[in-house]
Amino acid sequence: MSTATLPLPAAAPAQVTLPAPAAMPAPGELSTQAKLIAFATMCVGMFIALLDIQIVSASLRDIGGGLSAGADETVWVQTSYLIAEIIVIPLSGWLSRVMSTRWLFAASAAGFTIASLLCGIAWNIQSMIAFRALQGFLGGSMIPMVFTTAFVFFSGKQRVIAAATIGALSSLAPTLGPTVGGWITDNFSWHWLFFINLLPGIFITIAVPILVRIDKPNLSLLRGADYFGIAMMAIFLGCLEYTLEEGPRLDWFGDSTILLTAWLSGLAGLGFIWRSLVIENPIVDLRALKDRNFALGSAFSFMSGVGIFATIYLTPLFLGRVRGFSALDIGLAVFSTGIFQVMSIPVYAFFANRVDLRWLAMFGFACFAFSMWNFMPITHDWGAQQLLLPQALRGLGQQFAVAPIVTLTLGGLAPQKLKLASGLFNLMRNLGGAIGIAVCATLLNDRTNLHFERMAERLNSSNENMGQVLQSVGSNLAAAGMSAADSQAGALKQLWLLTYREAQTQTFSDVFLIIMLCFILVTITVPLMHKVAPPKAPSADAH
Repeated sequence: MSTATLPLPAAAPAQVTLPAPAAMPAPGELSTQAKLIAFATMCVGMFIALLDIQIVSASLRDIGGGLSAGADETVWVQTSYLIAEIIVIPLSGWLSRVMSTRWLFAASAAGFTIASLLCGIAWNIQSMIAFRALQGFLGGSMIPMVFTTAFVFFSGKQRVIAAATIGALSSLAPTLGPTVGGWITDNFSWHWLFFINLLPGIFITIAVPILVRIDKPNLSLLRGADYFGIAMMAIFLGCLEYTLEEGPRLDWFGDSTILLTAWLSGLAGLGFIWRSLVIENPIVDLRALKDRNFALGSAFSFMSGVGIFATIYLTPLFLGRVRGFSALDIGLAVFSTGIFQVMSIPVYAFFANRVDLRWLAMFGFACFAFSMWNFMPITHDWGAQQLLLPQALRGLGQQFAVAPIVTLTLGGLAPQKLKLASGLFNLMRNLGGAIGIAVCATLLNDRTNLHFERMAERLNSSNENMGQVLQSVGSNLAAAGMSAADSQAGALKQLWLLTYREAQTQTFSDVFLIIMLCFILVTITVPLMHKVAPPKAPSADAH
């Protein structure tokens, strides 16, 4: 049992008390203002690292055109970043012990900034893919270190507000990505998707070593490091991400490369798990999963990744495929999610200090489910106005689901486990997003074909409505100067496009239904977590 669990009478409900930050390496005699400035600076780094996952999603066509690359190559601009980031996130706990939090964060920010510059000046698609992978790998460590720092710097009500801020930023950044990226590309050029990182990156690189004083480097850890475990983890996560990203496009195991990467991922994953459980000082602490709150919280983090990333993937895809919206139009249509999430931050902060966090998390996941229910009646003419209510509920759900899960999951861990466990917690969210997107892409492909075939069965010579549509469209095309044969072919093509559009629309409704059912299941399992209470006394370094 975790050392953070208090012994209670058998009849009493289990309760976990937050560990006092004094047990962590002392952050020095910093004032509250200094801690807030340091924390805010690190949050900027986390925000830009997360923003860059989706900032290119609405601009891949422009990037491909600028680098003379096809769609199959351009998709790797996003995939390479995800693969690299998902590998480094669980390593961040061990790396921060080796280099210290401030120097790893500064090095990560510096590397991310340089890689962003290289992405902006990439000369072909191959160099762009390489630089994007470098950007993801060098910048990924900034994400989990913010979680650890929040639990070192703050306690009590301050910690709740810090967790709310992290939860908001970690779900808001991917949501704003397509909007920001579409606006930048339409008003400037795709190069500025990366140049925009330079100024904040330089600021973070300089500011963090000055402001953040948490721990000291321990280079001796390099001698006894589990390099075999690192290699197994990299192969496992890298091959898994490739399989999930490329599987829907390449017909999954019908493709020899996907089959190979799936096998490599499975075998390396088993080796990594075995190694992490038997070695004394593993790179990723899977033993933290013995703690009920951490195990459940990691599962909920996985599901929040599905909710955040899969819905961000689905909505722009619908607006692009069915409505034919431009990158900027898509960004403006989905922007309402971010607005409502920001508006809900003070509301969450008010209730977080007064209501059991488990009930707030349940409310958040229930809002997610209700949002998907409101997405289900989707039709081919939906735009920003029709999407407003479901996206408002999703923005509210993201804030109320993610923030309390951060505190419930990491707040009950023993301080010495926090660094390694926070990487695993963040990894689960990104894995949820990757798996969620892959499953959604597969469902969209398979269900669209199914709906199309069912509708096509009814489109035969005995269908009077179809005959009238063909006759009307054919007459219009003939009036425009087409020959009888061409007008008939054109009418059939229009009927095919109409049928395919409706098949796609029905499929999006199906996928939203499946996501809704998953969130209903999550909502009813949240009470299984232990309640987390604030410390009874302030920590030694509280100001």
